[in-house]
Amino acid sequence: MANAGHLVRRTSQREMVVPQKSLDRMEMRDMRNRLVQENGGPSYGTTNQGFEDPQKRTSVKKRTTSVTIPEENKVIELITTAASVLFSHQLSSRQEVKTEVIAEVHDAIQSPTRSEKEELGALASPPPGDAIQASVSKPGDNTDEERESWDSKWQYLLAVIGYAVGLGSVWRFPYLCQKNGGGAFLFPYLIMLAVEGIPVFYLELAVGQRLRKGAIGVWNQVSPYCGGIGVASAFVSFNVALYYNTIIAWCLYYLAGSFRSPLPWSECPKEYYDNGSYKIIRECTKSSPTEYFWYRETLEISPDINHPDKFNWKIAVCLLVAWFLTYLCMAKGIATSGKVVYVTAPFPYLVLVIFFVRGITLPGMEDGLKHLFTPDWGKILDPTVWLEAGTQIFFSLGLAFGGLIAFSSYNPVHNNCFRDAVVCGIINCCTAIFAAIVVFSVLGFKAHITYEQCIEERNAINMELFNTTDVDPIPPGEMISISVDGGTTEIPMPELPKCDLQETLKNSASGTGLAFIVFTEAINQFPWAPFWSVLFFLMLFTLGIDSEFGTLEGVITSIVDLKVFPSIRKEILTAIICCICCAISMVFAHGAGNYVFILFDDFSGNIPLLIVAFFECVSVSYVYGLKKFSDDIELMIGSRPSSFFLLCWKYISPAVMLTILASSIIKQVLNGSRYMAWDANEAVVKFEQWPPWAWGLVAVLVLISALWIPGIALTRLCGIHVIQDDEPAWFPVEELKEYHTVVPHKVTYVERKVFCIHEDGSEGLCCPIGVPQTESV
Repeated sequence: MANAGHLVRRTSQREMVVPQKSLDRMEMRDMRNRLVQENGGPSYGTTNQGFEDPQKRTSVKKRTTSVTIPEENKVIELITTAASVLFSHQLSSRQEVKTEVIAEVHDAIQSPTRSEKEELGALASPPPGDAIQASVSKPGDNTDEERESWDSKWQYLLAVIGYAVGLGSVWRFPYLCQKNGGGAFLFPYLIMLAVEGIPVFYLELAVGQRLRKGAIGVWNQVSPYCGGIGVASAFVSFNVALYYNTIIAWCLYYLAGSFRSPLPWSECPKEYYDNGSYKIIRECTKSSPTEYFWYRETLEISPDINHPDKFNWKIAVCLLVAWFLTYLCMAKGIATSGKVVYVTAPFPYLVLVIFFVRGITLPGMEDGLKHLFTPDWGKILDPTVWLEAGTQIFFSLGLAFGGLIAFSSYNPVHNNCFRDAVVCGIINCCTAIFAAIVVFSVLGFKAHITYEQCIEERNAINMELFNTTDVDPIPPGEMISISVDGGTTEIPMPELPKCDLQETLKNSASGTGLAFIVFTEAINQFPWAPFWSVLFFLMLFTLGIDSEFGTLEGVITSIVDLKVFPSIRKEILTAIICCICCAISMVFAHGAGNYVFILFDDFSGNIPLLIVAFFECVSVSYVYGLKKFSDDIELMIGSRPSSFFLLCWKYISPAVMLTILASSIIKQVLNGSRYMAWDANEAVVKFEQWPPWAWGLVAVLVLISALWIPGIALTRLCGIHVIQDDEPAWFPVEELKEYHTVVPHKVTYVERKVFCIHEDGSEGLCCPIGVPQTESV
């Protein structure tokens, strides 16, 4: 039947307006659904092997070499009949020819002989384990044989949720919430989610699903002058993947230590002498066991970024393990990472629920929750609060990395990307709030223990001086009379420890300090502390590893779509990239590695990602065209995006991003930027200024990503094609129109006045570039 399909194409070639390669695919896909007897398999998964491209039939031929069909077989006669129909009727319409041939083939297959049934069954039935496509299926199911696809909708959703819900939801959001007005912070946070987070999330899922390529291929197809957006996002993803896996390496180191009892960070280490006596290390007694273990045992930290000191072999080994695990999970693309997310995505929620049940039973948990959610409405008027809310939404959802575009490009074209965006955005928001409740219930318990210890210490001093704990406050240094050996003497009043529960909660750390210092200190107070420690660091590991999948997938998919190394298999390409990343990430495995990590965390992602996301919205709204983009979404999901999303894509989201970007730059210029360094002599954290060479590295990290956007456009303008144009991915326009009963959209009054869309589909003053040439299908 493949020969009959080629005959149809040869006779009507002069009437074709599409490339031959695309036509070949369409013909086979269209006929496959009618010819293969199928049993209603899923829309996701392995391509139906019953009817394939001749170039892709190698494995099928190996399985069917023993099957032969005699010359007088009905199928051979059918091909002859098809040829005679084509040459005798001289039909002008290719569709009529195809319909007649298909009808004759269908009638013949309905009543074959017994031997023919066996022979046809051997040819048509796929081997065990292959997914089979439904005979009555949605348009676009398994239509792009060259591209991977998700095994199921759940696998895709778990991958996206695991990618979006990362470490920032657990260790950054709770800190921002208690810092910026408690419950009042939720107000700007939810507004930013509605006008910035979900709209851009929706845009990336829709554009990836429609154009079916990685970030570079997508934006190059939107416009060759926009191809730099994809390259920029790939470089940002590469930079972020470097330092993000360092967090996973730290988690692995702590996870290994969690199997020891007592925990190695539960008490200060002792320095022993030859006679068996010992003393506790002074640096640890001045700080705390958890701080000392983090800075001195784990990081082996140096005084500042200018003095790397010795190489940290422990973290280097953990980095090797982290990158090896990353490769194993991504070796075959979503075929492997898609299976891993069944564990890595739900596991953090299981651990959070366990910690929640544990947290609400702890003394002092109500103080932590009260401190977290008590609203300070005065903070609403502070522009910094809105800035931090927008930044948190932006980075917690993983926007502009290219990972979301890559993930959605593996979906069927009829997948409801709008529902996915809303569901994943709400899940991310609820996860952050739930994690904040869990974290502050535990921190409330820690603050309660610390407060009680402070009260006991103060009462002990008062009992020693006055023989009572009920003493009016006396300023330190003031002379007081005390009884000594039956007499009285005057001594200066010592300074009593200040016991303030709210101040203790207010000083809760964020980021690595929250995970590796504050939370571990709270776990030390738990019974069976090693068990809780294993759960906690397993949760951080799974949160980090599936976010690493999405970040690195944005890099790998872009390289594959660019065909930079066309002859290298994807698993080998993934291994090469992981090895390169592992070698570069060794810059974090020395005494100043933590300071380099802070530099990457503060600068390699925030400014470049804001620039990338801004140009994504501009490219879709002002280059590709809102009407064309809305038409595409209607074809995929059956309904057009609302005016709210059009408003966000064209005006609100770009304005918010520009505001955040400008405010961040102004804040850096006016206030400067410092990093936290560990002072071993005083056993405290102090703030140091970045050296000039560090600012040079910051400039490189920002410019190496951002400059690709204007650079690709300028080279294209000069006639230099840095990114080679590729043919559009297959998109069944007519089938989707029929399936969703889509009728031509009439431009509304709001679209004309607000979005400057004209009746002919062009976009006026708001969109001076105009609508790109319509793709032929």
